Amino acid sequence: MSEPAQYAKRRVGSRLESRARAAVLSRRVFPYLVAVTAIVAVGTGIVAHVIDRRDFPTIQDGIWWSIQTLSTVGYGDIVPHTTWGRILGGVVIIFGVTFISFLVATVTSVFVDTDRAELEATQAAQDEAVRSSLQSIDERLAAIESVLADRPPR
Repeated sequence: MSEPAQYAKRRVGSRLESRARAAVLSRRVFPYLVAVTAIVAVGTGIVAHVIDRRDFPTIQDGIWWSIQTLSTVGYGDIVPHTTWGRILGGVVIIFGVTFISFLVATVTSVFVDTDRAELEATQAAQDEAVRSSLQSIDERLAAIESVLADRPPR
């Protein structure tokens, strides 16, 4: 591969990688997961129809099978019987389980971040109250020390 082609390939990969990283860090990964899953559902539905027309006589049947397999429901009304259909089914199952894992992790992290933000706000308010109390005690001690310093020794 020529040097410019390698550079272009590396640039595209790093651009995709940086977009994915930004989506994860901004907690806006859910729309990307949904979009990729929809694309995979339609794509694998079409591929299922192309490689196994007996079990998936229409593209709609292929997409229906793909959606129920991705969602891990698997009604069993349409199933692949050929080797390639089963290989495709395995890939779709793995992708579906991965999607559900990412979905659960994303939702969980949102709840954890919300709890953490509330805890930090409460902690900040408590810290301010303690700081105010300590300042008041410090002022009172300074006043007592001032009175004691002005007093003649016994």
